[in-house]
Amino acid sequence: MDSAWSQLALVTSAAPAALLVALVVLGAYVRYRRSAKYRYPPGPRALPFIGNVHQLPVNYQWRKMAEWGREHGDVVFAKFFRTPAVILNSKEAAVELMEKRSAKYSDRPPFILLKDLMGWDSVLNNLPYGERFRKHRKWLQEAFASKAVVMGYRPIQRRETYMLLSGLCDSPEHFMDHLKRWAGGVILEIAYGYRVTSLNDPLVEVAERTTVETVLGGSPGSMLVDFFPILRYIPLWMPGSGFKRQAFFVKSLVRQTLDTPFAMVQRALRTGTAAPSFTATLLEEAVAAGSLTAEHEEDIKGAAGVIYTAGTDTTVTAMKTFILAMVLHQDVYKKAQAEIDRVIGPDRLPDFEDREQLPYLECVLKEVFRWNAPVPLGVPHAVSHHDVYRGYDIPEGAMVIPNIWWMTQDPDVYPDPARFDPDRYLHMSAEEAEHTDPRNVVFGFGRRVCPGQIFADASVWLAAANIIATMDLGFAKDNFGRDIVPEAAFISGFVSHPKEFTCSFHARSSRIRGLIAHMSAVNIVTS
Repeated sequence: MDSAWSQLALVTSAAPAALLVALVVLGAYVRYRRSAKYRYPPGPRALPFIGNVHQLPVNYQWRKMAEWGREHGDVVFAKFFRTPAVILNSKEAAVELMEKRSAKYSDRPPFILLKDLMGWDSVLNNLPYGERFRKHRKWLQEAFASKAVVMGYRPIQRRETYMLLSGLCDSPEHFMDHLKRWAGGVILEIAYGYRVTSLNDPLVEVAERTTVETVLGGSPGSMLVDFFPILRYIPLWMPGSGFKRQAFFVKSLVRQTLDTPFAMVQRALRTGTAAPSFTATLLEEAVAAGSLTAEHEEDIKGAAGVIYTAGTDTTVTAMKTFILAMVLHQDVYKKAQAEIDRVIGPDRLPDFEDREQLPYLECVLKEVFRWNAPVPLGVPHAVSHHDVYRGYDIPEGAMVIPNIWWMTQDPDVYPDPARFDPDRYLHMSAEEAEHTDPRNVVFGFGRRVCPGQIFADASVWLAAANIIATMDLGFAKDNFGRDIVPEAAFISGFVSHPKEFTCSFHARSSRIRGLIAHMSAVNIVTS
């Protein structure tokens, strides 16, 4: 009798386990049957449950994705745990899907880490496609897409560029800090009417720290919580919850970055001392219309915040890349300098109106964006509706990753891509030049393209032209007087910063130093 009861208890206790196994097998079968009816693009073989995650290295993932492209074609299908992913390794495929079919390819993956845990849920980069996205996009396009509006920012761009030159004359060893100040000075005045007056400005410092800590906390889609959202509920005392502690720390920085300058503009508006700015304009319009709700305030904070956080980091990266390239290729620098000397002459500094007369400089800057694409994998899009491309199924909910790095490194488009070579563009036809211009891919695609690309490109052009016109640039020296030759290397991260390097800046003459001082003084007074 006891034996019978023991057997019954054994059967009873085993039933839940058997049921669980049956459910798992059934779920796997259903998923198999569901996927079997689709014909996905070719890609690397995936393992059950983990998909292709085990094949991706921790660093420089764009290189592995490019390998997949060379093996399987420019449209690659992979799975990262349960999430299907479509990797685009050519400009043609990216344009066809994310621009020509943008109605289906403009959404964003959930980004649980960035949005829900870190608090970046009110910035355009992370908004799902919908009414709120269109609202932010409209504001930013009105502020940056119109040529007339962008031309209105030129006095600020000039003043901050001359301040950059002054800083390079006075303390060239701090050139990295001068670049951050330059980019922050331009953007903070446009976004908030705030003038940066020192290298250790508090708003610049907190925004930079926020950006750095966000990257340390995890790139978009890179953390397990993005693939298994239930992990967001893990208690802080449990092992493995360190990502949440870091995320909550970042969230406090994000609130400072968004709230502090916004409150500053609000106070200035109340006292009648507010300078013209993106934030002030939106606040005044909302007050006049009676629509300034808490939600509307958060939208203004997010729209203004993305101008600063997204705009400065990538712009500084482009300028660091420019300086690194010029240090390593001083023949290119001297050739660009000769062009500017010939066109501009010794009595003034380059200005926006000179751009069309400086074709070699244009080639240099194209090559800067190509040599080191600032955001190698862009920000992933998401597919909102099932699609078919080249006879292959693109499933709803798939993450779409444009491999911008490979689009700018493909040897079939750019022979010897590792070499910095502005001359590659010199003798192209107009059609070839347009097709190979890396600026057509590095700013993103479709309805998610960077709305400030014209403004950012103009800022980089003006700063680069004026550095070339006024500075001799070369290797720094060690204690024995030997050249310190920097490495042409870039960090692995969401934004591809050049690795830290040193170099030497010197004003070309005392006359040029005087011209810089004069232009700085005049533009401080008039802008």
